[in-house]
Order: sequence, then structure tokens, then C-alpha cells
Amino acid sequence: MKQSSVLSPQHFPDWTQIDDVLLDMDGTLLDRHFDNFFFEEELPRRYATLHAIPFEEARDRLMAMYRSVEGELAWTDLDYWTKRVGLDVVAMHKELDHMIGFLPGAEEFLRHLRQLGKPVTIVTNAHSTGVSVKVSKTGLDRYVNRIVDAFEVGYLKMRPEYWPNCQRLLGFDPSRSLFMDDDEGCLMAAKAFGVAHLVHSAKSSSQLPPSPLPQFLSIAGFAPLLNGRSPA
Repeated sequence: MKQSSVLSPQHFPDWTQIDDVLLDMDGTLLDRHFDNFFFEEELPRRYATLHAIPFEEARDRLMAMYRSVEGELAWTDLDYWTKRVGLDVVAMHKELDHMIGFLPGAEEFLRHLRQLGKPVTIVTNAHSTGVSVKVSKTGLDRYVNRIVDAFEVGYLKMRPEYWPNCQRLLGFDPSRSLFMDDDEGCLMAAKAFGVAHLVHSAKSSSQLPPSPLPQFLSIAGFAPLLNGRSPA
């Protein structure tokens, strides 16, 4: 079923009830097409060349490696993957940084939040090395008050331990905070902690169709968060 990017007015957030805005990075503000391509296509291709094995075998090996640490900090640690696969994953990110960019409407949404005077914090599962590459390419940091990676908190966002640690670090009131992410597990963990305003980014990649979640306010674009205004 195709998901519309525009919801009815009653779904627009009441910004008077929100003090802090917590936003995921990849798949929410930045186009996840880069990450999908990198880990599912480019890294397996180079791993296959390194080990002189077929691409399909290389991808299967890497997918198994990814699954073996899913939910752990190593899952997003580019330095860890450099050591594990024997390829300079950070250098590869820099080499392919022309593929890194904002999702349509993301910058307009960030400017809108600034106009509203809302403090904005990026809460990402990414490691600082990956964050640095993406910030250098996009200038994301100029739109937000702070960027917090999972290693600063000590857990990934889908882990229940993440949210009390993050709350202690940032001092936000869960009952007056908005959190937006493309990952169901991260949203479920935030909901369990008591974050009141949850938004699902249903179109995480410009190259894939929306994947809405019925249990959350699930949007395929930023228009519903701009009080009815269309993104520029």
C-alpha cells in the first residue's frame, strides 16, 4: 500500500507540547541509500576482490558478520569493521562521500525547528568516525545543537539501557520530547521509556518505496511536520 507523505491536520505535532527534538541521522535526515549501497554492494564487492571469491559468497559472509554483532556497538563501528574485514572502511566512506546527502525536505524541516526555537539533538547509532564523514559532507552540525553518537551513550538506541543513559546525558523530559527514527526497534525502546511524541520515517532511502509502520505516526516526507507547509 502506498503511503502518502501528507497526513490530516490533526496529526500535525502540537509544538507547544514539545520542548526537545531528538532526531535520528541515517534514514531520517540523511538518505540511507548510501549506507545500503555501501554495506550491501560496495563492501562485498571489494571483499570479494580481496579474497578472490564470488560476489554472492562475499556478500553472504559479510551479512553473517553483520548479524553476529547486530544490536551491539560493534555493529556501527567503522574502525571495528576495518579490522574485521581487512579493508579501510573509513577511507572507503570518504571515497564515496559524493553519495552522502539529505533526504528531500530534511533541511527545510531543520530550519523550521530553528524558527520554532526548539533545541535539536541528533541521536545516532553511528560511530564518531562515520558521523565525522557525514557531517563534513553535509554540514548537518550547523542545523542542530548537539550530535550524540551511541558510543557516547554506551548502547544502541534499540536497547532499553540506551534511553535512561541518554536522558541523563541530555536532561530531556520524555513527556515533552519528540523522537523521530526510521527503525522500529529504536522507536519501541523510546516508547517503553516514555518518550511521548514518536514519529517514524517511512521513506529512509530515496531509492526504495516507503515502509510505513501502523503503530506509529509514520510519514514518507516532512510536510506533515511543517504545520501543513510543503517543504521548499
